[in-house]
Amino acid sequence: MIVELGIKDIIDIVLVAMMLYYIYRLMKESRSLNVFMGIMIFIVLWLVVSQVLEMRLLGAIMDKLVSVGVIGLIILFQEDIRKFLYNLGAHERMRMLTRLLGKSKTANSEELKQTIMPVVMACMGMSRRKIGALIVFERNMPLDDVVATGERIEAIISQQLIENIFFKNSPLHDGAMIISKRRIKAAGCILPVSHNLDIPKELGLRHRAALGISQESDCVAIVVSEETGGITVAIKSNLQIRLTAEKLESILTKELM
Repeated sequence: MIVELGIKDIIDIVLVAMMLYYIYRLMKESRSLNVFMGIMIFIVLWLVVSQVLEMRLLGAIMDKLVSVGVIGLIILFQEDIRKFLYNLGAHERMRMLTRLLGKSKTANSEELKQTIMPVVMACMGMSRRKIGALIVFERNMPLDDVVATGERIEAIISQQLIENIFFKNSPLHDGAMIISKRRIKAAGCILPVSHNLDIPKELGLRHRAALGISQESDCVAIVVSEETGGITVAIKSNLQIRLTAEKLESILTKELM
């Protein structure tokens, strides 16, 4: 029997393939790939039993499991679903704002430079003196739950303030600084730690914390190593290590624009 495929059928197949691919990426990033593969195997078995073999009793049981399983998956992956929906909405909103505010690009570049340069200079100063630091730039996804773990500051960004907060005798030295809307929002914050086994052994807890927060949000995290003075940036579950001042400024300008 020859199956005729129309344009709508092709579009349907392509959309389903894209949806499955995005779910696969989402599960891989959230370290739930085995769960995804298990779900796909169950769906294939369900289709074979109910549609191909037409086993009524077993098919009815699996139908009930699927209907209950959907609710269970929503509860299990509520954080990932919330993150996906928020990023989707934020992406559309930012694209509309870019169109509407295209004329103010020069002004935004100047404001961004005033935000970035104090951070870059502070990181270079702390790197020379081997003072450990962890600075997180909030982007589209709010970090209110992280901010709540530290001390509220709500201050203008300055090199001296950043270096004083991360000074070795400072009570906020060991936590993370959160920068949001071009202001220092909080310091001494606790970040989730990544359990990625591929992280080089010479990188410490600050690097794992930076990678962990980059896995759970769209932020940009900067680490200054207390042992080596090296500067590292974590973005989207990736680490860029041994950065110069020029490279750090370039990355921040590109990611925060």
